[in-house]
Amino acid sequence: MEIKDTFKTIASPSTEILFKEKNSKFFGYAFPLTTEEEIKLHLDKLRKKHFGAGHFCYAFQLGTDTLFFRVNDDGEPNNSAGMPIYGQIQSFGLTNILVVVVRFFGGVKLGVGGLISAYKTAAQMALEESVILEKTIDVQFQISFDYKNMNKVMRIIKEKNLEIISQQMKESCQIKIATRKKNAKIIFDIFFNLFEIEIKKI
Repeated sequence: MEIKDTFKTIASPSTEILFKEKNSKFFGYAFPLTTEEEIKLHLDKLRKKHFGAGHFCYAFQLGTDTLFFRVNDDGEPNNSAGMPIYGQIQSFGLTNILVVVVRFFGGVKLGVGGLISAYKTAAQMALEESVILEKTIDVQFQISFDYKNMNKVMRIIKEKNLEIISQQMKESCQIKIATRKKNAKIIFDIFFNLFEIEIKKI
């Protein structure tokens, strides 16, 4: 069974999109996320920008191996906003992302079906405006060894095209490396089987 070691996310915040439905305005945004804490910052900025808007509905998904998501209807009827937004995140196959749809009420009620459709469309438009990237899921290791073994370690790093994250070169050396998840076991075994060299997963 092949190990899945890539995921899709967006490169940068999307440009603002506007979807109108029966005088209601829906502004859609997509943001790349690394932590849940960033959500509040994005929402605070949008609240300042769209002062007076009635609803700031959103959905986010974080993680690569284990996915964690949450949806927020922000006062709209249950599941009429957050879930349709989240459905678009799923249909684009994205993670580490926040999608927010800001609504200004235009005086005409849309009904639950109308809301679901409007929030879905605004989320879809925001994601269509985004640059989608495929990234690799990397595993990091720390290799510890004496200076005399330096050449041996560096040769493998070069041969296997491993990314060096940090290095300390003294009497005893430490190098942190990263490799794609699907290569992690092979890389671990190579270093593990070398004499006088220690490797551990970070």
